[in-house]
Amino acid sequence: MVSSRTIIVAILSFTTISLTGCFSSRPEDIEAFLMPSQVGVTAESYVLQPPDEIEIHCSKVPEIHLERQQIRPDGKVSFEALGEMQAAGKTPGELAGLLREKVIMLYALTGEHPIDVRVVVYRSRMYYVLGEVHFPGPRESTGRDTVLTALSEARPSVLGWISRIQVIRPSEDENVDPKIFELDYEKMIAHGDTSQNVLLQEGDIVFVPPTVLAAIAMKVEEFVRPIARAFSTVNIVAGRPTAR
Repeated sequence: MVSSRTIIVAILSFTTISLTGCFSSRPEDIEAFLMPSQVGVTAESYVLQPPDEIEIHCSKVPEIHLERQQIRPDGKVSFEALGEMQAAGKTPGELAGLLREKVIMLYALTGEHPIDVRVVVYRSRMYYVLGEVHFPGPRESTGRDTVLTALSEARPSVLGWISRIQVIRPSEDENVDPKIFELDYEKMIAHGDTSQNVLLQEGDIVFVPPTVLAAIAMKVEEFVRPIARAFSTVNIVAGRPTAR
């Protein structure tokens, strides 16, 4: 019969091997990510898609001023006085230009930019924060999200190995490896080191792995739980009164 010591050693070995496979990062891969200080980060180049939500600012036309529209699945928005227009695939500035063309047929507009289109809810693009965090899952990608912002919102748990966080940019080409670098969040927040505080793009993944001890505890629980459940079932069956 296999001893409990042998089982524990096997679990520890398996966990160590599993964790080793989790870290396939390459320090030079950070070069694929932009730093906030290296680029003018604005929403001007953002391309609208369903179901983004926009807000119109045009004080000279009360009918549309401060009106919010969610881009429909067909990529369009509609206004009672102006009709439908294509919004998907356009930047906020391009959509503002289309609105202006419609509005000047009904109203006299002055000024260089009489209509402003602002994105108020980014819903069409997502990045992901996964692993040992309190709030895992997708996040709306605005093009201005840093990894520090993402981790601050997701809040790594005490089980997370915060000095070995993986930042991953998947590749759409199966012949091209994903870009992965390792981030020391502990160093970032304790010493103010923002050298790894990159900008995240749509589809990026921030993965907080478990510490070695946390991973071992998870594997032990995974092994013990079905055994405990089986013993519990046996005890319940054994304790039932026999029928007379």
